[in-house]
Amino acid sequence: MKIDLTDTTASKINKALVEGRRAIGTPAVGMVLTLVIVTDEENAYDALKAASEASREHPSRTLVVIKRVSRSPRDRTSSRLDAEVRVGAEAGTGETVLLRLYGEVVDHAQSVVLPLLLPDAPVVAWWPVNAPLDPANDPLGALAQRRVTDSYTAQAPVQELSARADAYTPGDTDLSWTRITPWRSMLAAALDQVNCEVRKVEVEGEEFNPSCELLAMWLADRLHVPVKRSLSSGPGLTAVRMETSCGPITLGRADGSLATLSIQGQPDRAVALKRRETAELIAEELRRLDPDDTYASALRYGVDRLNTEAAEAPAPAPEAVEAPVETAAKAPAKKATRKAPAKKAAAK
Repeated sequence: MKIDLTDTTASKINKALVEGRRAIGTPAVGMVLTLVIVTDEENAYDALKAASEASREHPSRTLVVIKRVSRSPRDRTSSRLDAEVRVGAEAGTGETVLLRLYGEVVDHAQSVVLPLLLPDAPVVAWWPVNAPLDPANDPLGALAQRRVTDSYTAQAPVQELSARADAYTPGDTDLSWTRITPWRSMLAAALDQVNCEVRKVEVEGEEFNPSCELLAMWLADRLHVPVKRSLSSGPGLTAVRMETSCGPITLGRADGSLATLSIQGQPDRAVALKRRETAELIAEELRRLDPDDTYASALRYGVDRLNTEAAEAPAPAPEAVEAPVETAAKAPAKKATRKAPAKKAAAK
């Protein structure tokens, strides 16, 4: 069921939600959170589709805030709020309200959203694109316990990670971090199978994919070893190579779907490691509403330290290889020294 409201107010929207629930025969509110999506008209459809699919796992009231551009001076000084209320099959398992803001109200979106929040329920704010540099201090972000951004959509994704680290507040997260959850799980499981010391790591992936940097920073932060970031043609992350005291461990994914895990002394194993859709990513983030300390620690490690520390790290392996060669070279000289007195006695 859809209800269109033109030049409306928050109180009228709340009334339309109640009427819509009664019309479809579900007057009770069975939602667990409020999801606030801040986007533009171009990306609203994809974001709403992902949120609708995620609502099957997390029934929620979804508020889509679309800030429209006012082209004339008269439009910029006036304020207008248009809304589209969706309940029932049109909104998945929850409720959806599209809020289109015009004029001066664009700068005061929090005053429109606040009366529409579910009472006594957590609030999650999500910016699919054009996220603020400091989400916690954004007027809409201040209403939320959890703030989801996506550095992959930024113009300079890798540099965006540094800005995120400087402005980090508990409750912030990034879908670029969520994308590497299967990689982190698989690498942790691989290291649990061996009793070895990791010496250095190489993370290979696309050039402008911040998930590669986040995975490299996580490995460097947790293992305390130098990590090198190398480039490939993708898609996304393609390989992680770990040099250990027991031999190499490699997790490679060339096609973006099926990966191969190779551990020294064990047969290679095929691992399902497909690239996930946005609906799966946002559903994962809605499962936990507490601060992600692991993400914070990896983010604060710093992108600039990756290749620098890998280049400055000492290389003990060549010394270990040269030691037996040097011993073998000295052995004949010692033997010749012991035979020297016997030759002198024969000469006499």
